[in-house]
Amino acid sequence: MGKRILPQRKGRGTSVFRTPSHRYKADVKYEIQEELKGVVEDILHDPGHTAPLIKVKLENGKNTYLIATEGLKVGDTIRFTEEKDFKIGNVLPLASIPEGFTICNIELSPGDGGKLVRSSGAYATVISHDKDKTVIKLPSGKFKTLRSQCRATIGIIAGAGRTDKPFVKAGTKHRAMRARGKTHPRVRGVAMNPVAHPHGGGSHQHVGRPKTVKRGAPPGRKVGSISAKKTGRR
Repeated sequence: MGKRILPQRKGRGTSVFRTPSHRYKADVKYEIQEELKGVVEDILHDPGHTAPLIKVKLENGKNTYLIATEGLKVGDTIRFTEEKDFKIGNVLPLASIPEGFTICNIELSPGDGGKLVRSSGAYATVISHDKDKTVIKLPSGKFKTLRSQCRATIGIIAGAGRTDKPFVKAGTKHRAMRARGKTHPRVRGVAMNPVAHPHGGGSHQHVGRPKTVKRGAPPGRKVGSISAKKTGRR
């Protein structure tokens, strides 16, 4: 009988694979729906995020947390608005942002709080507007069309250059990954024994069977290209 493979162990959600809640300072999303402005009270380090956070004191007395953008400092004013105020850190709908502007922390659908381009040093670019749609260019180079009511922050996420410094030691990398509930190092399935992984064993390291598995495959078999529409060379 085989042993449980890594995806099965992850699925159980034990403490080894869970990220401690204290590593996330706050739920970082656009909670403000109306037009408001606030003042940056503090810049925080958050182990659960690659970029620093800012604590914003709103004019209605409430606090909210956002991902910091380059150039923001304590005491700066941030506006949640639909007007064409393009100061760094302001949150606007895509429809109000001109073509060529750099943006970050972008909503996938209006009101979801921001899902795209949230890691340190990342930014997207507004390419074009058409009726109620806006085309943006993501950091990967991919073009994506979103509804123009989706909101985004003007500027580039702070913390650029994080990946320039090498980890040097395996322990440093391990602790950085552990902070986000990820295991490191991650062993390849083909390097394992047959008892430990469906890709294991053989006289040399190869999968030995089709690695595309169906969506309904049992957990002990569900590795490789899961429910892939297309694999291999295009």
